[in-house]
Amino acid sequence: MSQSASDRRFYRQGPDHRGGDEVSFVDIRRRFDFRSIRIGRWVTRAEQQRAAGLFYDALADLMTILRGPEVLVSLRGTLSLQYGTGGRPGVSAHYDPMQRCFSLAKNAGPGSIAHEWFHAFDHYLCDKAFSDAPRGMFASRAWLDDATPVPHPLNDRLSCCFRAILLDASGEGPSELFRVSARTDESLGTLYYSQPEELCARAFEAFVQDSGIRNNFLVKGTRASEEARAGLYPLGVQRERINAAFADYFHSLGTALLQASPPRAPVAG
Repeated sequence: MSQSASDRRFYRQGPDHRGGDEVSFVDIRRRFDFRSIRIGRWVTRAEQQRAAGLFYDALADLMTILRGPEVLVSLRGTLSLQYGTGGRPGVSAHYDPMQRCFSLAKNAGPGSIAHEWFHAFDHYLCDKAFSDAPRGMFASRAWLDDATPVPHPLNDRLSCCFRAILLDASGEGPSELFRVSARTDESLGTLYYSQPEELCARAFEAFVQDSGIRNNFLVKGTRASEEARAGLYPLGVQRERINAAFADYFHSLGTALLQASPPRAPVAG
């Protein structure tokens, strides 16, 4: 799909989801059933129009990659989206568990959608995957803390994803991704990269970027960025193992959701 000169910093190679039609954030909310969408007061009408098309394609690409319906993207209508508002100083994108909302800055957030969406998904899943995890915890952290899993084939597949990310091939020790992340945190005097929810969000980014659909408004930086060169994204055999686990999980989840809910019309006429 061709892009205007103002959008050339974004590249995309993937299916045409809207036949070249213009879309708005109203169309995005209607199709994916987000709980709410809020746009910052300093986002101009022209910026809104450009951003809506980029968001629409990115979310539709994500849905295609995950092989599920629209309700997966909006987490059954529980997720809110903010653009150009609700951010934090110095942070281009973030997920707020209290509000169940992910926010992208107007000029700095693009490329972070996959990462922040997975935080929302990880948070949403916790009480569905584990019976005794504290309220508000991420499923990845609950898994690492040995919370009691809810018996279900999908939860078994989810556990395989977390195991591939957080543990080595034997399943007995920490993965190389975790080791590199912990060393990075130690050198920086912080606790960020080695948190399970951050490890899993970065692993999900790599899975999305490796999917075959190229969209750097959705995801970027898992192969050639400074963080990637430092080993803060999965590499080699571990990356292949993680991608296979995610593909198996989301194929099964998407199939179950598609059987339960028919897909929505692409764009409201």
